[in-house]
Amino acid sequence: MDDGGLAGIRGFLLDMDGTLYLGDHLLPGAAEFLGYCHKSGLGVQFLTNNSSKNRFAYAEKLNRLGIDAAPDDILTSGEATARYLRNRAPGARVALFGTPELERDFAEYGFTLDMRDPEYVVLGFDKTIDYAKLTLLCDLVRAGLPYIATHPDLNCPVPGGFIPDIGAMIAFVEASTGRRPDVIVGKPNRHIVDMAAERMALPVESLCMVGDRLYTDVAMGRSAPIRTALVLSGETKRADLADSPFRPDYVFRDLAELLDRLRDARNR
Repeated sequence: MDDGGLAGIRGFLLDMDGTLYLGDHLLPGAAEFLGYCHKSGLGVQFLTNNSSKNRFAYAEKLNRLGIDAAPDDILTSGEATARYLRNRAPGARVALFGTPELERDFAEYGFTLDMRDPEYVVLGFDKTIDYAKLTLLCDLVRAGLPYIATHPDLNCPVPGGFIPDIGAMIAFVEASTGRRPDVIVGKPNRHIVDMAAERMALPVESLCMVGDRLYTDVAMGRSAPIRTALVLSGETKRADLADSPFRPDYVFRDLAELLDRLRDARNR
């Protein structure tokens, strides 16, 4: 797809870690891109697989970085997982392996957090996890309980490199139990795209997913009729494209280059 297709986009699903910022620093063009979208009437929904924080924490961070954002502008894989499970088992007892922020999300959606007699096991990006929790997680998964993960990311980009993400925990559990999650809700799965489109009141096919990972952000183009734009400001390098089965519609150095090309396409 050439850049002219950018002119038909009505809204952007915008990844955060590695796309909008790294650590506590905005990446080049982030503020300018968001300002242009606001002035041009283009929808923006911040869409992150990082379930270690909830939408309130992300809104606070974005505002601290100078980005005007409300909690409802943000959809995390953690909240999407809570919404997914509420539609199927409202009020269920859940063994939740996640941070206190993720626990608040699940409590807000009416679930009972129960590590002793759960009906479901949910694995999030748990930065509080220790060996005892990993052992319990494996025991519950091995017992055959329904097993849901918030997202599949292997690593989380941070200033200077990466830290292990939930994908590494999923691999640990699989090595011990032989099971992978029954459902993974976050990117690249269709569930989170439909939730974001509904919140934006826009059809999925009018949106573009912008992110730094091929196997989550760009892979959304296979699971939903959505355009994808890869930015090279986070996990993925240009050389990674050669061996990837996931092909973005667009590749940009960062949001600054996306903004330049978007302006050109809309001004033609």
